[in-house]
Amino acid sequence: MATQSSIDMLQIAAAAADSKGAEDLVALDVSQPLPLVDIFLLATGRSERNVAAIADEIEDKLLEAGHKCLRREGRSEARWVLLDFGDLVAHIFHQEERSFYALERLWKDCPVVPIDLPATRPAD
Repeated sequence: MATQSSIDMLQIAAAAADSKGAEDLVALDVSQPLPLVDIFLLATGRSERNVAAIADEIEDKLLEAGHKCLRREGRSEARWVLLDFGDLVAHIFHQEERSFYALERLWKDCPVVPIDLPATRPAD
């Protein structure tokens, strides 16, 4: 099962993504099949610029909370950005890539982790 620490990281990352307009936020507990990762956060952006903004905000907020980004991939193209924070890996997709790679289908046997988002999204 995902640890409380990784769930706390998830809530920070999800709130950051939501604040930048991310859509279809889904968190999967991948701790059983992947011993080095607890949670995958999946999020969708409407454009490359939006994907990049979401990824930057997630990274900034997790860094502010004291979590180190171990690996970042895809930032220059901003079609599928992967942010690896150890226990939490955030996948920020452009809509087309999210549909094509269908990670939810690939990891369908993994439990969904609830995400608690703020009731209202601040204006940009």
